[in-house]
Amino acid sequence: MATCDFCGTSILFGGVREGDLRFCNQKCAANLPLLRASRAVPDEAVDQHAGLIHQGPCPKCGGPGPVDVHTSHRVYSALVFTSWSSHPEVCCVSCARKKYLKHGATSLILGWWGFPWGLIMTPVQVLRNLGGLVGIGGPARDVPSDKLKQMARTSLGARRRAQIEAGGLPTSWEAEED
Repeated sequence: MATCDFCGTSILFGGVREGDLRFCNQKCAANLPLLRASRAVPDEAVDQHAGLIHQGPCPKCGGPGPVDVHTSHRVYSALVFTSWSSHPEVCCVSCARKKYLKHGATSLILGWWGFPWGLIMTPVQVLRNLGGLVGIGGPARDVPSDKLKQMARTSLGARRRAQIEAGGLPTSWEAEED
């Protein structure tokens, strides 16, 4: 199964192709320049930036870290309509627990009311939130996760791209190091 080169979402049908890259939709494909800029960021810079985020204060509550990407899951239904989604957020463990509880409760109350997907996806999303709540499958506390590193890479790429467009920097990391 293919995955989006920008957001990592699985692509079941279709998608958008740009050269050798594949995107889940036009919105992700529009980020091609950002993706290219982020791929030029050296791994050492990504690791350093992700480490600073990981050990810094929570951007949501200001509390102590570790900070990482925590993904909660939600489902809601109405007769023949069911919608399920995942919500990644950069935050501390305490904020993540609150989000897991909120989305788990929302799913328990609003998820069952659609046939057939509500009956199928509600237990899936509730169990995923429960797993995140007890620490199963979530990020490790001692090192930044791959998701946080990817977010750091994208952030550095966006910053770099903005600086280049403003005319203030060379167009590659290598040119700056010379």
